[in-house]
Amino acid sequence: MDHENCRFIKTDTQIPRPLLFFPKCSPQEIRIRIPRSIVACEFYAIANGCQRIFEEKDGITDIGNQTILNPSNTSFMNLFINGVLQPHANYTVEKGKLKLNTVDTPIKGTPIILQMFII
Repeated sequence: MDHENCRFIKTDTQIPRPLLFFPKCSPQEIRIRIPRSIVACEFYAIANGCQRIFEEKDGITDIGNQTILNPSNTSFMNLFINGVLQPHANYTVEKGKLKLNTVDTPIKGTPIILQMFII
């Protein structure tokens, strides 16, 4: 190997330590406002394989009375089909009714979960 064209770093040079500034934090925590309470409601159903519209009577009754709230009274909603969050374009909600806007229907035994939040 040709060492004439190589540049060597001097080993006797010392690199200065970096200068670090740490921010000064206040030891006290100050809260300006109290968080709001949130009401969460769920509608649980099991698909029968050919159903695109789910009503309150289709909900699982083992866990209590199933209701589908009026969307104008809720802050936001999430629909899960087989545990997968669905885009809002895939469904429409009315008071007491959930309608799937997709071409295909969920296969028999698929869990349908509609979350409704009121803030």
